[in-house]
Amino acid sequence: MRLPRDVSGTDLIKKLAKFGYQVTRQSGSHIRLTTTEPSQHHITIPAHNPLRIGTLNSILSEVAGHLAITKEELVDSLFR
Repeated sequence: MRLPRDVSGTDLIKKLAKFGYQVTRQSGSHIRLTTTEPSQHHITIPAHNPLRIGTLNSILSEVAGHLAITKEELVDSLFR
């Protein structure tokens, strides 16, 4: 699985909205998202363009773990 290299923080925030993530606050260039599906979860995403590949990988791993799906399934549903 290859992660996309041109994803910005704001693009990722829009894509995560379909999993129930909503912006709760912003401090500088970092945006905090919260979801209550299936339980409460917070994640911070930098509003950089593009996101570094390690940062993107870490964010996707954390979201996939919360949603109890594999990272590959998450990447497929977000970017395909």
